[in-house]
Amino acid sequence: MSNLTENNFKNTVAYNVKLLIVQVLVGILLYVNGLMIFTFLKKKVFWVETRYILFAQTLFVDSTNMLLTDLTMVGSFHQYPVHIIPCCVFCTLMSLLSICTPVTLAAMCLERYVAICMPLRHSSISTPKNTFIGLLVIWTVSFVIPLFVLTVFLVYASPFGLGVYVVCSLEVMLRVKWLADTRAVSLQILFIILFCLVVSTYIKIMLAARSASAVKKSSTKKSLKTVILHGIQLFLCMLQLLMPYIEMPLWNVDVVVFLNVKYSNFVLFMISPRCLSPLIYGLRDKKFCQALKYYALCGISLDDKKYKIRNVKTIPLEG
Repeated sequence: MSNLTENNFKNTVAYNVKLLIVQVLVGILLYVNGLMIFTFLKKKVFWVETRYILFAQTLFVDSTNMLLTDLTMVGSFHQYPVHIIPCCVFCTLMSLLSICTPVTLAAMCLERYVAICMPLRHSSISTPKNTFIGLLVIWTVSFVIPLFVLTVFLVYASPFGLGVYVVCSLEVMLRVKWLADTRAVSLQILFIILFCLVVSTYIKIMLAARSASAVKKSSTKKSLKTVILHGIQLFLCMLQLLMPYIEMPLWNVDVVVFLNVKYSNFVLFMISPRCLSPLIYGLRDKKFCQALKYYALCGISLDDKKYKIRNVKTIPLEG
């Protein structure tokens, strides 16, 4: 009996330490993302460029998704029961946001392709109207699979099943085998399409880099690195979407193993790819970086004229 109590105490301490680590990481990323969103909103010059609009959307989607996923993980660790209806809505929203990120990343790669391979048409293609249409397409595509899963779950659920309390997790909605299989296949098809899109843009930009002049070579090479980083983000984000299929078999077998795997998946496939967005545009993009520094330091000890972003046309486009 004493050994069992000691093991439970050790598990509780381990869970609390892991939760604390996650909260620190999530807090740091939310602060950084919030600062970048603030920078985007304060500088109207970023509002007219498609790449920064897509970047801002990625920051918003990632931050919201990270916060919601963190709440569900805390609930799982503490085995906190939630009514199944709000849980389903919660999980559908998380699924929507999780799919929206890789689709947006693919759109950002396309934007880089247009900027490098069709520079003369870039200004006519990347208009506010086309950007709005692109955002509408991204959200529509992202909503298809989550809406399908939610609809089928509600149709197949019994009236009694819709009144129970559960520990909220996406696995709750995937108990119907064919529904879980259909979702997995749909995500795999989506991943293949997005991966082919990213690879094709990389190849086109690489070919353009070979024939580019010495002046444009640095910008082209930087765009290549940006596409590679987006590809890594895309791969990790799509793996995160498939994680429930690894966690589901453990759910009814061993709760301790299930929670440990869920914690590892959250750190590797939720937090890790979200760290790349601040790197790509927060540090590598000079124009955004200087504005970010200005607001991060509240303008202290910085020359306002030096860090002021002037007309977008006077600043060369970074890759």
